Amino acid sequence: MIDAHDVRRIALSLPETLEKEAWRMPTFRVAGKMFITVPDDQSSVAVRCPRHERTELIAAEPEKFWMPPHEASSAWVRVRLGALEGLDELRDILVDSWRQAAPERLKDALPAPDSGH
Repeated sequence: MIDAHDVRRIALSLPETLEKEAWRMPTFRVAGKMFITVPDDQSSVAVRCPRHERTELIAAEPEKFWMPPHEASSAWVRVRLGALEGLDELRDILVDSWRQAAPERLKDALPAPDSGH
């Protein structure tokens, strides 16, 4: 089963990513911009996601994607780790979030995710 250790391993493999604790939880940042948080229970992660895409993701796959009410105005979505199909899907989601936060000079360092997340 995919867990927070997998998230940490993949996140830290991305160029110029650092882990920093904030709000008593691990967060991952590139060039100072946060792109992943791992909430307390570690059963899900929050990743960057444009609001217009978030609505579609949640509607299409509510077992995987959700949003707590307090994050409705943000450009983030939660991902249930236990609902993912494997590490490739997790990596695609994390890379997509990283690309949204990374400076232009780093974006060519990784290919775009295949899954469309």
